Amino acid sequence: MNEPMFTVEQDSKKDNFGVFIISPLEQGYGATLGTSLRRVLLTSLQGAAVTSARLSGVKHQFSTLKGMREDVVEFLLNLKKVRFSYGGESSAKGTISVKSAGEVKAKDIKTPATVKVANPELVLANLDKGGKIDAEITIEQGVGYSFAEERATGEIGLIPLDASFSPVNRVNYRVEETRVGRLTNYDKLILEITTDGTMAPKDALVLAAKTLLSYYEQIVSPKKVVKTEETKVDSLGVVGNLSVEEIGLPTRVANALVRAGYETVENLARAKRPDLIKVRNLGEKSLKIISLALAERDVKFLPEE
Repeated sequence: MNEPMFTVEQDSKKDNFGVFIISPLEQGYGATLGTSLRRVLLTSLQGAAVTSARLSGVKHQFSTLKGMREDVVEFLLNLKKVRFSYGGESSAKGTISVKSAGEVKAKDIKTPATVKVANPELVLANLDKGGKIDAEITIEQGVGYSFAEERATGEIGLIPLDASFSPVNRVNYRVEETRVGRLTNYDKLILEITTDGTMAPKDALVLAAKTLLSYYEQIVSPKKVVKTEETKVDSLGVVGNLSVEEIGLPTRVANALVRAGYETVENLARAKRPDLIKVRNLGEKSLKIISLALAERDVKFLPEE
């Protein structure tokens, strides 16, 4: 088969929207490229999002804040819509401190110099006279979608949030016939990409193509995969899926663990001492009880840093 020869032209160019025409392609390759690029664009590009929040005077998300027209759930939903440009590997902190009546917008979030808010005019909340918001948020890098349950710590006042990290909001494509000389059985792929403003559509397309290329390269020139020994936690099997209520813990201890998000043996095996100590109704004696219950099932319990 001959080397593919086609062009990629950008038909429409805006800050967060681009239309790309890839043509001419051998018959069938329009759908092949369109499907694979769309999947990678929506699920595999790295971005940044809020992963947790702490509001002064609020212990949990099902609360209200005096002077704020929205309830806390609505405020958090708006907070999840804030888009950030951030390339750091570790998490970053942001703060919101507003004490005057009116709209609280994304531009009111104070962040380190390495973090930039892409949609500063997004309204987060409305304050009445005398109302105020003091909040701290955590911003992290990630890929795809992350559920709040994955970051549950049981720490009172710290609210984990679902996070959508993808910088790409929408991808549409269609395939049309195109002519090469007298032949009309070639494909023209038209790809529409909408981003959240933290990445240019063209950059997103190039990154998606590079991601696919890295996978195909492993098929063409495979690198040796070094197998690492599985840890005890990764090989718990059926035992790891047992709930904390099923391993003989006192009701008080089991209930405290469930409320804090430690619902299974696997959750406990991965837990760290500083996180468990913060859980209400748990102390050193409770940790010893948990350790003994897990030891009976040959699970090592190391709640250490």
